[in-house]
Amino acid sequence: MNLAAFAVARARAAGEVLRRYFANGVGVRHKGDIDLVTDADLAAEADIIGGIRERFPEHGVLAEESGEAGQGDMRWIIDPLDGTVNFAHGIPHFSVLLALQERSGGGFRTVIGVVYDPMRDELFVAERGRGATLNGQPLGVSAHARLIDAMGVTGFSYDRLRATRDNHAEFCALNLVTQGVRRFGSAGLDLAYVACGRFDLYWEYGLKPWDLCAGALLVEEAGGRVTDLAGSPKDASLGGEVVATNGRTHAATIAALAEARKHPVNDRAAVVDHLPPAMADELRKTLG
Repeated sequence: MNLAAFAVARARAAGEVLRRYFANGVGVRHKGDIDLVTDADLAAEADIIGGIRERFPEHGVLAEESGEAGQGDMRWIIDPLDGTVNFAHGIPHFSVLLALQERSGGGFRTVIGVVYDPMRDELFVAERGRGATLNGQPLGVSAHARLIDAMGVTGFSYDRLRATRDNHAEFCALNLVTQGVRRFGSAGLDLAYVACGRFDLYWEYGLKPWDLCAGALLVEEAGGRVTDLAGSPKDASLGGEVVATNGRTHAATIAALAEARKHPVNDRAAVVDHLPPAMADELRKTLG
């Protein structure tokens, strides 16, 4: 079994753990005001790490619930349940995120990314330099080039009540200059959906490496682009802010987000210059 096949097997096994807990009920605890951890998170993570320790004891691990262990040249990044709040509320939209990284220079780079949706049995896999697949079939990003034709998705950090960048102005602005912006609650699936063309653009603040590494590789290998909010190359291993798009909408997305940050929430002046000309002229007349 090669490394990609091993990653797929571990993700599927963890997904089965999540399905059982989802069907039978789950205990929930708070890590913060609204940041949750469930018995399912812990059980799925233990299942993944147990498999890694048995097969590759020399590999390092960075996992959401148990932290970092090991110092090998290969490192697994694990989010056993991305979308815990959905899971805890009985909403069947969550995923297992698993990435394998190799040491590169002073850091790590992702070479395999797996996003598994156990409720839809959708398996997204990317291998660096070898493309991306959905249930074994090649996938690619969308062809939309204009924001007004694009569908977007985003998320909000757990500390949004206190955060300087709470993402609300950006959400309101992008919702007005696109086909719409969704908030589904799983960063991994958001990125996977950009990779397969369901969404055209995604952005978010305050991500952790386990939120980002697998999905970022999917987008890149599907032909999309992943950067920070300034358009600079993004090291997913560091987490933080991200913009991921089909590439064609990337510059326009970054420009619209930058403009939105200059204005109060829901200020229509923030969006005029990012609309098609006829729509912009009509809005200017409304604004006076």
